[in-house]
Amino acid sequence: MLTEERYQHILTKVEENDIVTINELLLPLKASESTIRRDLQNLENQGLLTRIHGGAKKRPRLNFEATMNEKQQQFHTEKLAIAKAAASLITKEDVIYLDAGTTTIEMIPFIPNDLSIKVVTNSVKHASLLVDREIETIILGGAIKLSTNATLGYETLRQLKQFHFSKAFMGMNGAHLEAGFTTPDPEEAVVKKIAMSQSQIAFVLLDCSKFQQTTFTQVASLKAAEIITNECPKDIYRKFQLQTKIMEVKS
Repeated sequence: MLTEERYQHILTKVEENDIVTINELLLPLKASESTIRRDLQNLENQGLLTRIHGGAKKRPRLNFEATMNEKQQQFHTEKLAIAKAAASLITKEDVIYLDAGTTTIEMIPFIPNDLSIKVVTNSVKHASLLVDREIETIILGGAIKLSTNATLGYETLRQLKQFHFSKAFMGMNGAHLEAGFTTPDPEEAVVKKIAMSQSQIAFVLLDCSKFQQTTFTQVASLKAAEIITNECPKDIYRKFQLQTKIMEVKS
């Protein structure tokens, strides 16, 4: 297969599925892994896709955010492992902030019922599941963003500033060595920033695809939180460790 034909096949798969792995390309392209890696690097250099660990994904628009349903389908196994590890960090009588997000919501089934904790969240879905588990819950008021089910705006911020947390568990769209933690929506960024600053310790839950990704609004620098992930790409692991702690868990 000619180089241009491989390029077109790769770009078509990325456009159709958002993410494509090297393993998925080996057979149809009839090329070696090293050739495919080189193709992905060349396409990234042209600004046509974004390389991730083990493959590539559609190049993101800085202000674009997928819906909750769309994001829940991606890296689900990895998110479950990250969520289970995060829930294991909750201890008796903690007061925690649980941020809206598709990884943080997976923590809820793993939270023991006998810890006498209190949870504050800005997610309608999270609050409903927490109440079903009979966990003491406060939901922040405000306008509800339909795509993420998160509450936003003046009332959200007013209430949030009254609270202090032993731990915060945060969702995030990207973690970048220079840009820090980012999210597409400026209003959500402010909520996340305040929640992290009001916490004794903050954890950001990231699957491996979000490293070295940048979206529209910075939330905080990397030093503002510890990262829980299924895997940090080896080529940047040491650089990230210089700025924050990283907990890797097996999926």
